[in-house]
Amino acid sequence: MNLDPSGFVADPALIESLEKGSTPIPCDADRILFCQGEAPSGLYILKSGRATLAMTSVLGEEIISATAGPGSLLGLPGLIGNQPYTLTAIALAGAEVRYVTRDSFTNLMGANPMLAFKILAVLAAEVRSARSVILLR
Repeated sequence: MNLDPSGFVADPALIESLEKGSTPIPCDADRILFCQGEAPSGLYILKSGRATLAMTSVLGEEIISATAGPGSLLGLPGLIGNQPYTLTAIALAGAEVRYVTRDSFTNLMGANPMLAFKILAVLAAEVRSARSVILLR
């Protein structure tokens, strides 16, 4: 089942704010950003290019997939909930990715609490996307 990738796309003003505390991640070749089940350490901003997202069953079968595009925030639910990543994210060669550490994210949210509403909008879109996949099964 394919997730709607628009559920990962954030408001440009939010991305701009998050970028201030971010570092670039080189993606000369396909690069694993995080794996399903890993503890979250931060958030990834997909500035350009594409990333694949996949969830696998305990038997190793792919059960959900998506291709994220520019403006996507990857790893947000795990970071917010302090729970393991539920997807594996791979930035495709040539993608421009920026990484925001947990501390940087927390400091930004503390300094500008109004950004939390923009974060909630991205999370709500991800929930809608996941629910649509469930309803189609």
